[in-house]
Amino acid sequence: MRTNSNIKMKSWLQFLTAIAGIILLVSASSFLRLRFDLTEDKRFTLSCPTRNVLEHLKNDIYIQVYLDGDIPIPLKRLKRSVGEMLDEFKIASGRKIDYEFINPSGEKDAKRREEQYQNLEKKGLNPVNLHAGDAEGGLSEKIIFPGLIVNYNGIEVPVNFLNNSSSSYEQNILRSIEGLEYELIQTISTLSSDSINKVAFIEGHDEIPEIETADITMNLARFFTVDRGIIGGKPGILDKYAAVVIAGPEKVFNESDKFVLDQYIMKGGKVLWLMDEVKVNSDSLVNGETVGLYRPLNIEDQLFRYGVRINPVIIQDLECASIRLMVMSGGTRQQVVPAPWVYYPLLRPAINNPITRNLNRIEGKFANYIDTVGLDPAIKKKILLASSSLSRVISPPVLISLKEAELMPDEKTFNKPNLPVAVLLEGKFPSVFKNRIVSNLTEDKNLKILTESKATRMIVISDADIIRNEVSRSGMNETPLPLGRDKYTGMMYGNTDFLINCLNWLVDKNGIMELRSRELKLRLLNTKIIKAEKIKWQIVNVAGPLAVVILAGFIYDYFRKKRYTGN
Repeated sequence: MRTNSNIKMKSWLQFLTAIAGIILLVSASSFLRLRFDLTEDKRFTLSCPTRNVLEHLKNDIYIQVYLDGDIPIPLKRLKRSVGEMLDEFKIASGRKIDYEFINPSGEKDAKRREEQYQNLEKKGLNPVNLHAGDAEGGLSEKIIFPGLIVNYNGIEVPVNFLNNSSSSYEQNILRSIEGLEYELIQTISTLSSDSINKVAFIEGHDEIPEIETADITMNLARFFTVDRGIIGGKPGILDKYAAVVIAGPEKVFNESDKFVLDQYIMKGGKVLWLMDEVKVNSDSLVNGETVGLYRPLNIEDQLFRYGVRINPVIIQDLECASIRLMVMSGGTRQQVVPAPWVYYPLLRPAINNPITRNLNRIEGKFANYIDTVGLDPAIKKKILLASSSLSRVISPPVLISLKEAELMPDEKTFNKPNLPVAVLLEGKFPSVFKNRIVSNLTEDKNLKILTESKATRMIVISDADIIRNEVSRSGMNETPLPLGRDKYTGMMYGNTDFLINCLNWLVDKNGIMELRSRELKLRLLNTKIIKAEKIKWQIVNVAGPLAVVILAGFIYDYFRKKRYTGN
């Protein structure tokens, strides 16, 4: 009896010891950060710039992800990817990041639910309408907000996932997953930074009015402090800015302002140029006609020295946006119909550059095209935007009439394909004022003239309208409309994302922009094989586990009998 009691006691001690060991092992493993990414494309491995930002977070970050509730399967896959990415962020940050999935349609009261929708839109999340089948076989409309809001020290910044409306649904989801790390860490890096980069819009040369760049200014405010001002020929006035934007000047630059810009670049300053060499008054098209005239800005020699030349011609492209025309219907009644307008090219983003990868087409208006010039090995040049394979150019002076939209274009005459419209330049640039007398350009006679720049960057775009938003006017009220959104079709072009990426690339010192080059493989099931072998795999999945259990039982019984019978 005592022996049996000792055996039972020993068994209980072994059992309790095993349980305690498991608990201790699980508790200890929760403090370890051993993680292994066995995926081919390393989709769970955070980059060095991301880890550097997360490891230096000073305060906690709370993220609200609006991807919960009854959502389609592809969005559930996106939800899983977001959760996995945020788990990695949480671990890398030392648990300074916390997150929550929220169902934006979870409120049962219709009035409160509508208030929730309006509140999310005000915060910057873009709603998406989905049509899904209901229990009775009909269709029901659902509103979802595929995005998240990052909260840091009382500041809220939205991040939208589905931005590429020109792609298929599956491709859009994949590209959103590819861009997750960049979108998240770019926002977190900006919010947690001790100092915010300053960007200046140059004025004084009849640049695009502030109201017509209001939308991009509001979007840039998520990442930068944005100022506007006149150079006034004062050297050093731009030195405190990480980058400057020159948006659509119409007035000739004087040599003093050119000198200020040149020396700013020589010191390592970054510039986003948006210039037109042909002036077209779009407002005159209301009357049916307008003209395109050559308009030099006295900046041509400076850009030429840096490595580009904007050609004073207008691009026509068969891949273009539409305009609305008033036509006669039935002899007397007028009707508004859409018509392709070859002067509004839909520019193709470069697919192999982090600035333009996975962007929608960029809407241009009366664009010129760019030639790269010079063979200076210290300057790297890459094309960011180009026309389609069906484009051509016309030279000013030229009469532009809305009646052209009613004509069928001859495709054979569109024989100048892939004309560059945006080019990035990177390296060390020579000064346009090298070997020139500049004493008359500045009051500071002791100013040291720099003749070669530090390593720096600039982007030249030969279409200023890429940054111009439309304005809704009602009486004395002016309301800027979203940049790149077609007010008739609701189509969202990539203008805003492109310009934001341009400026983020110009000032990027940590290599965060390179995360946009990340590529994940879309591994979809073969639908034909699924249909052909559906029954076979159903049988395997149902009967397979049962067969394994039964076989394991027979094997166990066999060895048990052999052990105790000795046979």
